[in-house]
Amino acid sequence: MSDRADVFETLYRSNLDPWDYETSGYEQDKYRMTLAALPRERYRSVVEIGCSIAVLGEKLAGRADRYLGLDVSPTAVEAASERLAGLPWATVVTGEVPDDWPDGSYDLVVLSEILYFLSAPEIADLAALVARDTAPGGDCMVVNWHGETDTALTGEEAGSLFLSELGRHRTVRPKHDYQHPCYRLSVVRLD
Repeated sequence: MSDRADVFETLYRSNLDPWDYETSGYEQDKYRMTLAALPRERYRSVVEIGCSIAVLGEKLAGRADRYLGLDVSPTAVEAASERLAGLPWATVVTGEVPDDWPDGSYDLVVLSEILYFLSAPEIADLAALVARDTAPGGDCMVVNWHGETDTALTGEEAGSLFLSELGRHRTVRPKHDYQHPCYRLSVVRLD
């Protein structure tokens, strides 16, 4: 387990909902905006990286034929799996991107508030994987916190770097860009 994975596992063991995903007004508003920003009502195959306890994942799975969530914390994955147990098309696995990127073909990739936890080289590697595995005409959603972080990159820096790297591999067409005082939500289509 990496140092980053160990930090998140310790966090989830001490508090199963460390960012109050289930009760926070901020999070609920962000989920509404996230779902409203999706260019399609339904997706064939969705992957959400950093799915946590699948509060957003449950909503995404409701709009997907197949949902795959990935999180670095086994404790979060267990809770997410329990939340999604009634949805047989939804799966959650433990892993850390970019090393454990789940190969497949996706028409929606969701990266919500996770990029700034990665290094610049990891972001570049992740962008290459997303470009490789997003179906033609598929969408990629990037959400990044604007506030202070204790990471090497800010949310804005990480998001900009990811989209720039993604554009090195595929033609990227902006579909939605929303600036909230606390976060930025961008959706791009990959041709």
